[in-house]
Amino acid sequence: MTTQKPILEQQMSQMQIKLKSSGIISNYNESPLLRDEKDEEISRSALAMFRAKEEEIEKKKMEVRDKVHAHLGRVEEATKRLAEIREELEALTDPMRKEVSMVRKRIDTVNRELKPLGLSCQKKEREYKEALEAFNDKNKEKAQLVSKLVELVGESEKLRMKKLEELSRNIEALP
Repeated sequence: MTTQKPILEQQMSQMQIKLKSSGIISNYNESPLLRDEKDEEISRSALAMFRAKEEEIEKKKMEVRDKVHAHLGRVEEATKRLAEIREELEALTDPMRKEVSMVRKRIDTVNRELKPLGLSCQKKEREYKEALEAFNDKNKEKAQLVSKLVELVGESEKLRMKKLEELSRNIEALP
């Protein structure tokens, strides 16, 4: 209400300026008492005019609001009717719609189940490849160690044989 008061005063002063410029208030040479009464009367009439305009605006606002509500009611009814028509139309277009819908839902369900299984399979494949690579690496290491062992054993046998031959020659050389 506080914002309406300055607006009201502003509109009243504008109204007074219009009335003065139009010649309704022309004689300012009159006595100050008469002038004050006229000013007060003009202010009251301007205020009454403003209130009448405000009431008219409020009345029109209510009429528009009622029209909008009525129109919204009609729109809601039309929307419901269109939804019913759409359902009827969909039922007409595909008599196997229920079965198709059920199969599609089942496909979606299976797809959702496949995704984690696929991820699990990929993870296990990766683990298998890592395990196979580790196994092959260990097999290579074992083969290298066996090869080294065979080589060491062969050298050891050669050295022992050499030593035995030497000992045997030493025994034979004894008188």
